[in-house]
Amino acid sequence: MKLLYNWIQEFVDVAAPAEEVRARLSLAGIAIDALEDSPAGPLLDADLTTNRPDCLGHYGVAREVAALYRLRLKSVEMALKEAAQKGDEVTRVEIECPELCGRYTARVIRGVKVAPSPDWLRQRLEALGQTPINNVVDATNYVLFELGHPLHAFDLNQLAKGRIVVRRARPGEKMKTLDGFERALTPEMCLIADAARAVAVAGVMGGAESEIAFESRNVLLESAWFDPISIRRTSKALGLRTEASTRFERGADPAMAELASRRCAALIQQLAGGEILAGVVDVYPGRPQPRKIEFTRKELLRVMGGDVPDKEIEGILSALGFAPRRVDATPGSRDSLMAAWECRQPSWRADATREIDLVEEVARHYGFDKFPARLPTVKQAAARLPYAEAEDRMRERLIGLGYREIVTIPHVDPERDTLFRAEDITPARLANPLAEDASMLRTSGAVTMAAALEWNLNRGQRNLRLFEIGQTYELNGAQPVETRVLTLGVTGLAREKSIHEEARAQTSADLKGDLDQIGQLAGGLLWEPGGPEWLHPARAARFHLEHPAAPADRAALGCAGQLGRRVAERFKLRQDVFLAELRLDPLYAGDRAARTAMRYAPLSRFPAVERDFSLILADGTRLAQVVEAIHTLGIAEVSSIEAVDLFRGGQIPAGKFSLLVRVTFLSPDATLTEAQLTGFTACIVAALEQNLGAVLRAT
Repeated sequence: MKLLYNWIQEFVDVAAPAEEVRARLSLAGIAIDALEDSPAGPLLDADLTTNRPDCLGHYGVAREVAALYRLRLKSVEMALKEAAQKGDEVTRVEIECPELCGRYTARVIRGVKVAPSPDWLRQRLEALGQTPINNVVDATNYVLFELGHPLHAFDLNQLAKGRIVVRRARPGEKMKTLDGFERALTPEMCLIADAARAVAVAGVMGGAESEIAFESRNVLLESAWFDPISIRRTSKALGLRTEASTRFERGADPAMAELASRRCAALIQQLAGGEILAGVVDVYPGRPQPRKIEFTRKELLRVMGGDVPDKEIEGILSALGFAPRRVDATPGSRDSLMAAWECRQPSWRADATREIDLVEEVARHYGFDKFPARLPTVKQAAARLPYAEAEDRMRERLIGLGYREIVTIPHVDPERDTLFRAEDITPARLANPLAEDASMLRTSGAVTMAAALEWNLNRGQRNLRLFEIGQTYELNGAQPVETRVLTLGVTGLAREKSIHEEARAQTSADLKGDLDQIGQLAGGLLWEPGGPEWLHPARAARFHLEHPAAPADRAALGCAGQLGRRVAERFKLRQDVFLAELRLDPLYAGDRAARTAMRYAPLSRFPAVERDFSLILADGTRLAQVVEAIHTLGIAEVSSIEAVDLFRGGQIPAGKFSLLVRVTFLSPDATLTEAQLTGFTACIVAALEQNLGAVLRAT
């Protein structure tokens, strides 16, 4: 929002330089990002929050300046010369949809002479980024920037029967707007029509057929109030954002409609001549009653931790239009701790509805720097989440493994999310997304992890180990379901080249090893081949907890592997990427169960003995099956089982492979004898032969 400092000074006699006013406004919550020079004088660039539509005009900002400097705000001056004939004899207004249009005023000006605007007006509009058109249209834009209330001027001769009907659009209805495009309208949109056709999209843009041209002589001036939600939806649906829609969708001041109409009519008469018909046609259904708000010093002290004198409180609230009236039992006692005021909500401050809002108004104008810096009193004890310790241990282990944590926004592109979404999952779509590529909540953490890897790779970061602790979202019928997940993303080199060793690229085995380290927190993981379609079919695996804490946790904990080529090409990833995703609730439950069952034992003072089993196994046999077959025997002396070597080809038959498995035996009570070891070995070989069809090559 651009603001001319000289224009603000027309409403408040502030003598301070523009730079000082910029600083004071910014400290009071009206952020002024920049101060520039223009042919029309110093230009303030304000970044206004959506709850302050009253400051979308110079008069509203002048009110803030007047309150800051405790100066008087001048009234809006106008010299209105009306003819004897009344306006309601020429035009008639009807509102068919009062839920979309809360007020509509129409004023008639006859005999105008449309011409270019004078230099002073053109200069101000151009400084604010507005292109001058003609003196009538420029007058409506001038008042918009002055008072913050949009207006529109119709060529009265182009309105059938001089009639205005505010209604919803009819199914299939179309109209050509001032920008030259034909717009398809829907019944949710509010229109301004005459007796025959639509002539404007209410609160957004006028129609081409009724615009003010140089041959126009009679003007109908519209000043109205439209429902903010309706205007926002219409503007978005049409892809049409204007200065008018910006103000209406934030909540314009309905009480300003008639004042803005008078001000604009007087300006048109000054610039283009003509006569203003007496009175204004003002249809105002459901006129709201002013809201009363109580303000107390007790609440001010509770929130801000500091006091403000009565004189300052009353001066600030009065200057901002809240009209405070002392209502406590002892109004004569100044600065009483029990002081209370009854305030009236001004029509231009729809955002101020509660006592806390008035506390904010007083605090920001009194000066936040004048309040002591101290924390508020805590009324309840803080408690850590039940899974906080387990999450801390997991995070520490991941950082120890070389991962870096990322935090992403769960709003994703539906097309990208589809690449990672299972068919039986119903996604959660946003009802009012900020952008089409962020219109859905992610159903998998892999979609945002792949995007994070893409972002880093495109900026030259080739070696990445990232993790994210977040949530996925889906719908179970109409019920939302949120699932906490851990997502890992790995790409690039596991080890960079040095003078001591060669470089080594990341592999799926590295990712599996990292996941096994995480799984140890919950008692270990069991792996099986296979995974979702977004993973490479030959380099994908699922895993579950070896000792789940509950029967429901026996389902797959997660999946891991190399990102499939089809998905990698969609993300334009030109190097191998490895992803993993696992559910956190079963992992945390397993962590608690594992720590509960944890028992410490002294190191055995007797030596361990290793035995190697060189097995020929059928393709498809997994190490987990070998480990399970050995553990099923219940040999307490088996300390560890690990794969040492794998070999294919040579003398190994087709469809088979050779796996060297090393079993370590250890007893805490005595040195194992050869006879015991021979017995253990025979049992293991027999079990592997019977359960897996294994053939022993050598022992």
